[in-house]
Amino acid sequence: MAELGKKYCVYCLAEVSPLRFRCTECADIELCPDCFSAGAEIGPHRRWHGYQLVDGGRFTLWGAEAEGGWSSREEQLLLDAIEQFGFGNWEDMAAHVGASRTPQEVMEHYVSMYIHGNLGKACIPDTIPNRVTDHTCPSGGPLSPSLTTPLPPLDISVAEQQQLGYMPLRDDYEIEYDQDAETLISGLSVNYDDDDVEIELKRAHVDMYVRKLKERQRRKNIARDYNLVPAFLGKDKKDKEKAPKRKITKEEKELRLKLRPLYQFMSCKEFEDFFENMHKERILRAKIRELQRYRRNGITKMEESAEYEAARHKREKRKENKNIANSKRGKEDGKEGEFAAIENLPGFELLSDREKVLCSSLNLSPARYVTVKTIIIKDHLQKRQGIPSKSRLPSYLDKVLKKRILNFLTESGWISRDAS
Repeated sequence: MAELGKKYCVYCLAEVSPLRFRCTECADIELCPDCFSAGAEIGPHRRWHGYQLVDGGRFTLWGAEAEGGWSSREEQLLLDAIEQFGFGNWEDMAAHVGASRTPQEVMEHYVSMYIHGNLGKACIPDTIPNRVTDHTCPSGGPLSPSLTTPLPPLDISVAEQQQLGYMPLRDDYEIEYDQDAETLISGLSVNYDDDDVEIELKRAHVDMYVRKLKERQRRKNIARDYNLVPAFLGKDKKDKEKAPKRKITKEEKELRLKLRPLYQFMSCKEFEDFFENMHKERILRAKIRELQRYRRNGITKMEESAEYEAARHKREKRKENKNIANSKRGKEDGKEGEFAAIENLPGFELLSDREKVLCSSLNLSPARYVTVKTIIIKDHLQKRQGIPSKSRLPSYLDKVLKKRILNFLTESGWISRDAS
């Protein structure tokens, strides 16, 4: 039965079921495309007779080597589908072409034959005129990916998306900044009878709408750059615990609050780098002051600075311990303000506690007492060695003071009683 539906060329007897040429003047004369092109004549038929193209819809457009089983009817349905549904809607296009074609087959056939094939090469020029390029790119490539590539959606859960009204596929929110901005252009239309004033007014509306869109995007970029969404959801606390940073001083916190209006002109990284550089500057200034102090004390090598710092630390520690001991001793003896008259005089630190009491009671400065004490002990030692003593006591030392000092030195064991 299948053989009965086939048609054959009357000249070469080849099958012409998909496509044949029928003579309009001779009955039952049907030729194949090859015989018709060669001008074949048979019986009363002549090559100048009128003809009619009979299309069965089963022939291929691209030849046997690239046909892939696509008939002319399917090609026509494919072109109708691409015009009706648009490029990329392969599932709808496959349903329009027929159930025998899958979306993957439709996509591969259209891309290979109509875009990368000879038809696409003939229709699509090699160099696109008026194409915007980034001249800073050395290869003359397209615009920077940072300007053309959309940002990835926020990494938040579905519940958090519902809480924020966030749509990840669009990277938009249900309630945007200046929600009614679209009303500026929703009623605009281009009419051919508009005068110049109306055209300029519509352009002004479009410009205002574009500025509002830029402001929306700027606010989104700030929220993403400064991690405001995780801060709103309470995720920034966990991140701070995972990655501890340096401790921020009170002065730096106050400075950050004062410079907060500058956040909109700087990215988060630039702002953090700004404060990090300020922190490094303070450290360097402190180091410079320390090196200048070393230079004033005659230190020219870093090895010497370690010894200097160790000695200075011991000195300050010893002074601190001495002050603590003196304060405790004064509190225990109940004589906290007894040496107020002489404690700031030179030589006070050379005296013992009993000597301090003596000098305070005699109203004698520590330096004079040390001088008298040195002369008396020196005379005592010379007398014990049989050397005649020629030392004279200072004029400010009267008999009463001399007697009190001699008795004190004798009681303390500095000199013997025979010498006194």
